[in-house]
Amino acid sequence: MSGLRPYPVTMDDASMVGLMGRVTGTIGPGLVGEVIVRVRGGAEHFLAHPADGTGRIESGTVVMVVEHLPPRTVYVTRAYDS
Repeated sequence: MSGLRPYPVTMDDASMVGLMGRVTGTIGPGLVGEVIVRVRGGAEHFLAHPADGTGRIESGTVVMVVEHLPPRTVYVTRAYDS
C-alpha cells in the first residue's frame, strides 16, 4: 500500500473498500493468500495481502477490504478483533 498506483483509481476500486470477506487461503508476510468477497451480486475470489504488511490471517477469518488493486488483488485487515 505505497500509495503510488500505476493506474487511475476508479469507482469500482472504491466500491470494494469496506466490503467483508472470508479468508480461504492463509494471508501473511511472504504469502499471497486468498479471500472470497460478496461483490457485484455474487461471490468472487481475490488474491490477498495483510494491510499492515506483517500480520498473519488464518483461513476462515472474517476480514475487511481496505484497498483494491485491480483486477484481482486486495489488502485486508481482520474485521473483528478476538
